[in-house]
Amino acid sequence: MARVRDVRITRCGRPARLVGGLAVLAISGIAQISSASPAGPDAPVNALIVAQGGAAPAADVSEEISGGNGAFVGESNPSDLEQEGYVQEEFVASGTATDYRAVGDLGADGRWTFEPDSQAPYRTRILVRRPKDVSMFSGAVVVEWNNVSGGVDANPDYASLAEEITRRGHIWVGVTTQLIGVEGGPVLVHAPGAEAVAGKGLKGIDPARYGTLSHPGDGYSFDIFTQIARAIRRGAPAFGGVRARRVLALGESQSAIALTTYYNGIQPRTRAFDGFFVHSRAYVSLPLVPPGKFADLAGSIGSQSAAIIRTDLDVPVLELQTEADVTGVLKSVEVRQRDSSHFRLWEVAGTAHADAHLLGPIADNIDCGTPINNGAMHVVAKAGLRHLDTWVLTGKHPPRHDAFR
Repeated sequence: MARVRDVRITRCGRPARLVGGLAVLAISGIAQISSASPAGPDAPVNALIVAQGGAAPAADVSEEISGGNGAFVGESNPSDLEQEGYVQEEFVASGTATDYRAVGDLGADGRWTFEPDSQAPYRTRILVRRPKDVSMFSGAVVVEWNNVSGGVDANPDYASLAEEITRRGHIWVGVTTQLIGVEGGPVLVHAPGAEAVAGKGLKGIDPARYGTLSHPGDGYSFDIFTQIARAIRRGAPAFGGVRARRVLALGESQSAIALTTYYNGIQPRTRAFDGFFVHSRAYVSLPLVPPGKFADLAGSIGSQSAAIIRTDLDVPVLELQTEADVTGVLKSVEVRQRDSSHFRLWEVAGTAHADAHLLGPIADNIDCGTPINNGAMHVVAKAGLRHLDTWVLTGKHPPRHDAFR
């Protein structure tokens, strides 16, 4: 089960104020590891994922992580996994990743062309939550690009979607995708009470557990995310040995901004994911950066041009935006686009980028001089995930906003 430290977050509003330029959950917690699951047969390689005459590289996820203080993840309101019939395990994800360079301009239509550039070894981690009884598995694996805006590796989408994930029997995989999550670095959103862990990275927080991890820089994050998706498709004991029938990418705030870059420039090359849940993106995308560097998202806001989600791919995208996202610092209104056969935009009035549900029990200890937003954004998010999964599985489109027809 999860133990949550008392961390106060300055995140308020109706909708919420955006703190430090970008309001993202930044809460520290510790989750204990359950026993290893039985292995099963490997799934075949996705036929679409082929490179240079052979199977494209996938992450090695065979090494379970143990020791130290137990699995760490920034999580404000952890669910009772045992009660839900779930187990949690943590694994190293390792391999050699490629970074990318843009060919031509990154146009406003999102139809970007990326080419592979350099390669570097990586050794990061994944956190897996799956049904203990493999017969309850839905066939869907939801893969969250963990968020590092608060200087810790956090899972805000799981916080919003946990009830839907567990009641449907999905497997959730949280990926420590970015440099700061492993190695530490600048903190974009400061959370009073989290000073002891913010900016340290997993290696600094618990060197006994995570000291062997290594990240080559955010430019490689996109291929790391791809290689973990491939490992999921091929099947492994890390995922209970089950066969994934659909793999969905999730990301909130900075992670949604990263998924914008991924969808527009990487997904056309890799076809690694069957659907995308883009939650609270900004008008900008996560920039490509040189080896060893972190993506300067704060620098991108205000200097980078706007770009929509490209419309020429056949992979469904459900974009979910709070009211605070639309006209606040993130200015998603600048990339508002019409619904299409493979795109849905949901904007939810009266909701905040980070709200009482996302903050969990510590919200009662936060005094911002105004009530913390308690709009039911998490309920809409759960509905969005259900509709996205149905869309991928059956082709049935989610409801439209009348304004975006």
